[in-house]
Amino acid sequence: MSRAMIDIRPAREADTAQILEFIGELARYERLEHEVVATEAQLRETLFGTRRYAEVLIASAADEPVGFALFFHTYSTFMGQPGIYLEDLYVTEHMRGQGVGRQLLRRLARLAIERRCARLEWAVLEWNAPAIAFYRNLGARPMEDWRTFRLTGAALEQLGA
Repeated sequence: MSRAMIDIRPAREADTAQILEFIGELARYERLEHEVVATEAQLRETLFGTRRYAEVLIASAADEPVGFALFFHTYSTFMGQPGIYLEDLYVTEHMRGQGVGRQLLRRLARLAIERRCARLEWAVLEWNAPAIAFYRNLGARPMEDWRTFRLTGAALEQLGA
């Protein structure tokens, strides 16, 4: 399919099941399927409810959903400006290499510029060489001096108690 045939639009509540399906496919690709506990109800509430914690773009080809980008705003105190953090970018296997990922990232870059964001950032698994090459080709550079830390489960509960 040519790049001109890709449509990218903001997700609607009716897309919730498709978003969850894409999350599952991404988790399988990343070998993290065992970590997916999200439900349609949770996604509906957190993406389309009163307080929206993230936004989603849906990419379609000939009215078939072929990818998504889930993102949210961050803030840089050093820059005094917001940023966009891309949590998930996924393109269905049969559409990889067709420009879908590039178009999703291009749309996110435009949103970042429109919203006066200082940066667009994301994480990638160290073993995912195709994604790393793709991101480098776009001009993105790894943050070599930074490590991601995470609190979950019992550690989060203990600290928050």
